[in-house]
Amino acid sequence: MKQAVILAAGEGQRLRPFTSSKSKVMLSIAGKPLLEYVIESLARNGIRDIILVVGYKRERIFDYFGDGGHLGVEITYVSQPNQLGTAHALKQTKDKIRGDFLVLNGDQLISPATIGDFVKEPPQAVMVKAINGEDPRRYGVVSSSGRRLTSIEEKPSIAKSNLINTGIYSFSTRVFDYIAEHLDIPMVLQSMIKDGLDIRVAESRGVWLDIVYPWDMLSLNAVVSDTLKPGVAGTIESGVVMKGPVLIGKNTVIRSNSYITGPVIIGEGCDIGPSVCIYPSTSIADNVTIAPFCQIKNSLIYSGNSIGVASVIEDSVIDRGCVIRGQFSAPSAEVETRINDELHKIKVGTMMGEDCMVGNGAVLQGGTVVGNSSRIAPLKTLSGSIPDGSLVV
Repeated sequence: MKQAVILAAGEGQRLRPFTSSKSKVMLSIAGKPLLEYVIESLARNGIRDIILVVGYKRERIFDYFGDGGHLGVEITYVSQPNQLGTAHALKQTKDKIRGDFLVLNGDQLISPATIGDFVKEPPQAVMVKAINGEDPRRYGVVSSSGRRLTSIEEKPSIAKSNLINTGIYSFSTRVFDYIAEHLDIPMVLQSMIKDGLDIRVAESRGVWLDIVYPWDMLSLNAVVSDTLKPGVAGTIESGVVMKGPVLIGKNTVIRSNSYITGPVIIGEGCDIGPSVCIYPSTSIADNVTIAPFCQIKNSLIYSGNSIGVASVIEDSVIDRGCVIRGQFSAPSAEVETRINDELHKIKVGTMMGEDCMVGNGAVLQGGTVVGNSSRIAPLKTLSGSIPDGSLVV
């Protein structure tokens, strides 16, 4: 199998504020967009003919990936202007398909080994994953007889198994005969089953994680960080202590008496410290400035951010271009938060969008969501959700 379709048109409304200016496939995990991990996993398995179905904020995908040459693949773009469903997206690629092919979602973290197991499956097949300790009802729940698919039920009230649909499929061109007016691929599969086609179920034990909610970004970052190959390309001043795997980019300076416990990723052109403590599963992107006496734990700090003196950030995501003044506090806490009509109990810090400004001494309690381009006055204590463009005085 030499061709793959990656569905990358969706917006990801439940991931706001991070998807206000970019699609969910462009969310950065450990320094790379999610979509790049998917493409790299395909390339490692010899699949280099890739069709990207794009839609929402597609320009950022074009600008970053281009023709795919820098990743050793050839990318063809197909547009889905209205995101009506996965089958509708697949239908747009019909004229580009030249035989058996894979279908994947671009907003998932998958390893090359995961693809390597599945690429051997002949069409028609669906990859499933057994999940434990998590409610399978947030996914499509798969039922099977032996290795034969019998049904996929999207977000059922009662889960008949702990096998979930990963959204990764092996198809022949015959699938296009069944799309018709179906909008989603599980409905297409149901139609194929009704017609007596044998659809195989292939259970994967490789890395497969999806991203649905903002805090999922922290989980994915932790998984990638655990595979980190350490290396130091920047300048490490005297008195710096580093333990565990730490990756530091070129032209970055880690100033004296800082303490870093890996896995930690720090990008290029950063200025860290002195006397900064950075704890595991933290990723800091390029051109970030972190002032003295800060503590950062299990967080994603995106490019171009400036974090003021003696700030404490835990279990948080700070999107790019933010200016945070000194003695800022974003502690982690067990909270209940509502996204759309869904109530979640999670342990999380702050989720902050792009281009925010936060005054000295501000405290954002656990679970606070700050919209893009918001302004927060000094000494404010906030909780809940702050809409895009807010001015908090």
